[in-house]
Parts: sequence; structure tokens; C-alpha cells
Amino acid sequence: MPIEEALAIAREKGLDLVEVASQATPVVCKIVDYGKYHYQLEKRERKQKRRTKLKEVKFTIKIGEHDFQTKMGRVRHFLSRGDMVRVSIFFRGREIVHAARGREMLKRIEEEVSDIARVDGQPMARGRTLQMMLVPTQPS
Repeated sequence: MPIEEALAIAREKGLDLVEVASQATPVVCKIVDYGKYHYQLEKRERKQKRRTKLKEVKFTIKIGEHDFQTKMGRVRHFLSRGDMVRVSIFFRGREIVHAARGREMLKRIEEEVSDIARVDGQPMARGRTLQMMLVPTQPS
């Protein structure tokens, strides 16, 4: 339909003519309340920005150096994407008496990602696990 006719219909209804797809042929327009339309678009964008996920990476105190570096690569990948990461250190059997080694490992992890993340709160002991939350410092 011609633009003039669409504008006349929009004015008659007390609404606005909004261009939805300018690259399409012919150009696609909608007759809507622009204020409401703009609010819905902003609401959708805010919802998409908030989709940071929580990822968990599990360690044990007997982990080898290569395995540690591999898991640290995953942690860095998640943080660079903007996800929050929960680092968990599991204690099996009698390993629980070596909780200090677990805390040392958490300190090491914190130091390795200090350039892209910060620790959210203090490391917490939950049963047979030590947990720490890492939050990315720069938005992605």
C-alpha cells in the first residue's frame, strides 16, 4: 500500500506508522503506538543482556598440573563470555582433613584470573566441598 494511505490510516486511528524492516522489498511498516513499541523493544534488549549464566568447574586437591591448566582455560573462557563461575573443590574420603590445601588452591585460582574476574564473597565450605564465586570484571 502507498505510504500516504498508510499514514492516513495511522492518523485516523491515533497511532504511528513505524518502519520495521527497511532492507526488505517492499519496506515493511506497522501501525502501532510508538511509545509502547519502543518500550517493548527496550524491555526485550534488557532481558537479553541479563542472560549471564552460572557455570561450575570442579576441582580436587589431587589434580595434576595439566588438568589444572585445562580447567583454568575453561574458567577463563566462561568468564570472557560474561558468565559467572562457581569453582568447587571436592574432598573425597579422608581428604577433608586437608582443607587448607583446598583454600590454597582457591587462592591460586583467584590469582590466575585476577585480570578478568573478581571473587564474589568469601570462599564457603559446604559439606565436603569448598566453593568460591567468580564474577567477570569487564562486561562482554
